[in-house]
Amino acid sequence: MTIIPIEFGTPEYEESVALRYEVLRKPLGLEFSVEQLAAEWSDTHLAGFDENAKIVAILILTPAGDHQVKMRQVAIDPTLQGKGLGAQLVKASEVLAQKNHFQRMVLHARETAVPFYLKLGYEVVGGQFEEVGIPHFKMEKSLS
Repeated sequence: MTIIPIEFGTPEYEESVALRYEVLRKPLGLEFSVEQLAAEWSDTHLAGFDENAKIVAILILTPAGDHQVKMRQVAIDPTLQGKGLGAQLVKASEVLAQKNHFQRMVLHARETAVPFYLKLGYEVVGGQFEEVGIPHFKMEKSLS
């Protein structure tokens, strides 16, 4: 898998939105609003491409102030989950965040994803809360 940033508004961005919809929104009966997508213009979109130049993995990094960056909208093609692509993408995002002088990565993990992030060195911070109608936990990791 080749991992590179993609630009907002490009065909690759639209392909990444489709993957995020299929993996993250559709199973919950949710859609993206125009406002939600428009707010992503200044975020970093990190995509993983397969050998056919198809996006098979995506995540978004959003500056969260005080040398923190928030990882969000992590989605892996369902047919490729469990093959290490998610870990590869997260590690690449950490390297990119460090290069941009961020010292801490934060995220809101779905309850089912907590074990995945724990294996990558993230820690649960605080109790369970609800987001998009399902249980989540705030997690973070020092990048310094």
